[in-house]
Amino acid sequence: MILQASAQLLAVTYSAVLAGELIGDKSIFTVASLTLRLRPAATVCGIVTAFMGKMLIAVLLGHLLTRMPPRWTSALSAATLLITAVSIWISRREERTRAEVSVKWRNAVWIAFSAIFFSEWGDPGQLAAAALAATSDAPGIVWLAGTLALCTKGALAMTFGLSLRRHVSDRLARAIASTCCLILGLISLHGVIAP
Repeated sequence: MILQASAQLLAVTYSAVLAGELIGDKSIFTVASLTLRLRPAATVCGIVTAFMGKMLIAVLLGHLLTRMPPRWTSALSAATLLITAVSIWISRREERTRAEVSVKWRNAVWIAFSAIFFSEWGDPGQLAAAALAATSDAPGIVWLAGTLALCTKGALAMTFGLSLRRHVSDRLARAIASTCCLILGLISLHGVIAP
């Protein structure tokens, strides 16, 4: 009986979070843009860590997320996405020594983590996870299912980004990725400025 209830909670949370994240969420475009410019392994490490952290906060502090002023979350998203656009624009792909590659890899992980972790707070997926965690006695299952849903969304976005990457030049990929993050940042900034 407990196993069946846990499986149901896992399925409900996964479905609710994934649906909330796929409908109108900017981070799916952010992940695809990051994949255009950054190494896939570094992008995966950054976004999975960010997804885990965001879902942990949603599960543990969901009641605070619902009280955050929308302008604060929009301002944080705007700043993060605009900084990401600049970071992607100024990055260059060049042949480097082995020591320089590890530093660049860490930078790529940090850019991917920051672009996801510091933007889109209080979105439908997080709110769904927060509500499910508050109404169940199994926050670990809610966290796991929510994280898996976010990773599914990330995998879909990365698949799109990688397929696009095969068909565009490095210069065009940098322009597309930077422009997407810039546009998403401006959309978030509109949420700060507009009443």
